[in-house]
Amino acid sequence: MSASIDHSPDLAFALELAELADTISLPRFRSVDLRVDTKPDRSFVTDADLAVEAALRERIDAERPDDGFLGEESGRADRGSRRWILDPIDGTSNFLRGVPNWGTLIALEADGAPVIGVVSAPALGALWWAETGRGAWALDRGAGASPRRLRTSGVRELGDASLSFQSIAQWRDAGRLESLLALARRVWRDRAYGDLWSYMLLAEGVLDVVAEFDVKPYDLAALAPIVREAGGAFTDVDGAESVWNGSSLATNGHLHRAVLDVLGQPADEPHDG
Repeated sequence: MSASIDHSPDLAFALELAELADTISLPRFRSVDLRVDTKPDRSFVTDADLAVEAALRERIDAERPDDGFLGEESGRADRGSRRWILDPIDGTSNFLRGVPNWGTLIALEADGAPVIGVVSAPALGALWWAETGRGAWALDRGAGASPRRLRTSGVRELGDASLSFQSIAQWRDAGRLESLLALARRVWRDRAYGDLWSYMLLAEGVLDVVAEFDVKPYDLAALAPIVREAGGAFTDVDGAESVWNGSSLATNGHLHRAVLDVLGQPADEPHDG
């Protein structure tokens, strides 16, 4: 699939995991007998989520027995300084409603930082990956397709920027809705593309800013290396380079400081814009 790019053993393994995930998830997409349950946090989980994570965890345990694991559905197992972080189906709500914007997120964390990220969106026919120091790449699945290098946009002014956010409710519940509104007033346009799609559009140079609350490490760990290796910046909304703080801010790099400045304004301080 991506044989023309020189992959490290860990990245090659991550891409193999993505292929395995696709063989399980895609046949269940729009299946009439898809089983859906509600988790204690009122989010949804399908039989496909559970099957993908179980299969990937089994493969990791077999081939990387010294590595730790963190999955959305089955929790964590800590071993040493390396850990695989998985979201078996990011965008479960889309998946169960038949919307093709969903995918499997696979990351390798080493010494507390994600160093490999793979995002596979089989219903979109798309695959993205990155490894620290080796660039970010995408493959549009199809006959004769070749990997292409990703670059974030060159937009340098907020007034020219395109912003994506996940949900107004997330910002409201975090007590930061006024921050989002202040940012929306400053940018050219704002949309809520949601989930992995926003970040991959940013890495592709289509969007310029993505910001979210109520996100977990397994939502973000695979995305961060791709955004960074494409030339962007990835932090939480307060500027910390962590996927563990419950929020995320990804930009093309040029706009990061300006966005942090807007988001850092007191919630009750209106911004002329």
